[in-house]
Amino acid sequence: MSAQPTKVSRISDRFAKLRASGQLGFVAYITAGDPNLDRTLEFALALDEAGADVLELGVPFSDPLADGVVIQRGVERALRAGTNLAGILALVKKLRQTSQLPVVVFSYLNPILKYGFARFADDAASAGADGVLLTDVSVEEATPFVEESRRVNLDTIFLAAPTSTDARLRAIAGHSRGFIYAVSRTGVTGARQALSSQLLPLIDRLRAATDLPIAAGFGISRPEHMAVLRGKIEAAVVGSALVQNIEEHNSPERLAAFVRGLKNGS
Repeated sequence: MSAQPTKVSRISDRFAKLRASGQLGFVAYITAGDPNLDRTLEFALALDEAGADVLELGVPFSDPLADGVVIQRGVERALRAGTNLAGILALVKKLRQTSQLPVVVFSYLNPILKYGFARFADDAASAGADGVLLTDVSVEEATPFVEESRRVNLDTIFLAAPTSTDARLRAIAGHSRGFIYAVSRTGVTGARQALSSQLLPLIDRLRAATDLPIAAGFGISRPEHMAVLRGKIEAAVVGSALVQNIEEHNSPERLAAFVRGLKNGS
């Protein structure tokens, strides 16, 4: 593994501020291009204004195995609109003209592999992206991706699941930078009434494996979920609930109001 650059990313800087303040951060996932890229830019700016700490821009992929039906429908809308990886990076560049919101490109392996690891790393960093998360890349096969990302100071974020062994959690931590994404339960994404009982034990095991910040996702959609997580992790990831809000209202104002309600407990 190549040496890590010393430059502090927007992601690491934001999480350091969250730790210092004791606040629970808010990581917002939306599908890029749903319903089109111009609207996605409006949603991104609304999320920044509403207090999101990190934006995850989902790259639409035709076989989204980890996603539930809400995000699958968002992916279908984005693909029908002709969304591709080059267009998403152009969107990030536009966002950077007015916003310093940390951005993670959230993708399955295939779109990045087709684009090329080195080319993607160069173009993503040049556009102003801060990190990348590939949902279906195992740590055993991740070294080329991690090395190209580190070369241009892109944070690499990996998923940690309740089924991961302690040894695997240590390996995930070794490949991660910025934060670790704790998957609250096995299965696919989607809003749930209650948090999984698997999440808090996973957080405890991650704390024993790493000092990196932890963000938890999969099923987080209600103010009471946020209340449970305050003081236990650095950030909560909300995705399906935001994509559903976009599907129902297609309104940056309504999306921002929903995020404020989650953050403020109403």
